[in-house]
Amino acid sequence: MISWILLAWVSLAAVLYGYNQYRFHEGEKRYPPNGQFVTVDGYKLHYLEKGTGKPVVFLHGGVLSADDFADVLELTARQGYRAIAFDRPGYGHSERPRKEAVTPAVQARLIHDALQQLGVEKPVLVGHSWSGVLVLTYALLYPADVAGIVTLGGAMYKEGYPAENGDPLSQVVTTPVIGSVLLHTLLHPLGSTLADGMLTATFAPEPVPADYRKRTKALLLRPEAFRANREDVLAFPPAAQAVSARYKEIQQPVVIVVGAQDPFGTIAQAERLHREIPHSQLLVLPAAAHMIPQHHPEQVVEAVNRIYEP
Repeated sequence: MISWILLAWVSLAAVLYGYNQYRFHEGEKRYPPNGQFVTVDGYKLHYLEKGTGKPVVFLHGGVLSADDFADVLELTARQGYRAIAFDRPGYGHSERPRKEAVTPAVQARLIHDALQQLGVEKPVLVGHSWSGVLVLTYALLYPADVAGIVTLGGAMYKEGYPAENGDPLSQVVTTPVIGSVLLHTLLHPLGSTLADGMLTATFAPEPVPADYRKRTKALLLRPEAFRANREDVLAFPPAAQAVSARYKEIQQPVVIVVGAQDPFGTIAQAERLHREIPHSQLLVLPAAAHMIPQHHPEQVVEAVNRIYEP
């Protein structure tokens, strides 16, 4: 009897594994890389680039990829800038290191080295959501290599971060062996509903674009991408706590953009950063929520213009 039960469980796991592998590969086929690659420390980073002129580098939040900035790239290039957007390590089509914890500081180092290879000097860095802490960390690590900073609905402080006190899902997913088994068997059966709820909450009260929902399910619901997302959730609180005391040292121009309807407490974070960096500019967008790059690309370009044309 026990052997039959064990066989049934093994068979079910095998079916789920096969189904998930099929869905993973189908998603990658549906949304193949549409940019270029640069190799840093042996890892490939995927990026999109448009235009020529003064450089602007866009870094997405905790959900998808460089395509978050598709409309922004077009508008920025038309304004006469060299616009570059990266898939952060582990997201989209970028690889993620596995020999070290991929903290915001590590991601800043990888992006910095990639930009040096691409011949990009002193860009404006634009960070959305989770990447608020990333671009600020970058500015502190490489102050001579940054022309200015723009945060969009940025998360910069541990206090008020949704996973400030931990996140059970992230803990389970990043647990050795158990996490890997779950990611390779249950990610698609359970993850689709999870992704729907996540996207609805992230965009609220604005709508989720239909293709964005499809792309998220195709690319985020892969083991490496989902694990990267959960690792970043856990990495944020200690990283932000360690670096936030130094934000006041930033001398470059800073423009802080936040939506008045953002549901994630980013208004308080934006106001706090504005107080700690007195020379910064704070822009509160009355009609915007959290996903500023998708619904308000013109406002992103306006923020970049404030750096280059104060």
